Amino acid sequence: MKCHWSERITFHPGVRGGEPCIRGLAITVAEVLDALEEGVSKKTILERHPQLEWDDF
Repeated sequence: MKCHWSERITFHPGVRGGEPCIRGLAITVAEVLDALEEGVSKKTILERHPQLEWDDF
């Protein structure tokens, strides 16, 4: 079952300057997208950030 994006992407002024983050974590959507664009695999991103979940992608 797929989640709606609003369940995964959050905006909080006190977290990373209000940039869109993954589930309120201090990991921005831009960081994840940049890593993917650079060719980093989802598996590697998950290993680097164990608080992320597969569904966050």
